[in-house]
Amino acid sequence: MARRTLRRHKKSTTFDIDITSLLDILTILLVFLLQSYNSSGVVINVPKGIVLPQSNSESLNNFGVNIQISQSQIWVDDKEVLNTEEADGSKIYDDGGRRVIPLYDQLVRVKELIKQSEKLSPQAKKFSGIANLIVDKSLKYSYVKKIMYTCAAAGFKEFKFVVMANQ
Repeated sequence: MARRTLRRHKKSTTFDIDITSLLDILTILLVFLLQSYNSSGVVINVPKGIVLPQSNSESLNNFGVNIQISQSQIWVDDKEVLNTEEADGSKIYDDGGRRVIPLYDQLVRVKELIKQSEKLSPQAKKFSGIANLIVDKSLKYSYVKKIMYTCAAAGFKEFKFVVMANQ
């Protein structure tokens, strides 16, 4: 009978779990996740025809208008504004061949929309004049220079080039 009471006594005892090491692991994971969290919220869709250059830069993108440029197309905030394969060559450039007309017109519209939303809502994003340029790495500098000139003429005078991070 003493054996039965001994078995019952062993089953009813509780044991303590030391969770200090588990808390250490959770703290380390929390610190890691907070450190690697990107709170900028800038999401950029890269079209199929654009291959981004590689970079070691670790700075985050800023809010601004996204201008995507491939060999034959230009998009402003994911809306196609120019397709050189379909466009008439005489209607693309003005100002001595330095300004891209469809891009300029769309950027002026975007700027006006941002200014109107500033007036209507105090919580609206202010016009920053930032242009995030997403440029195919095979484009010539002379063409990129025309894009930059067009952006500056429309009021977007600060440029941020979007690149692919080396991994």
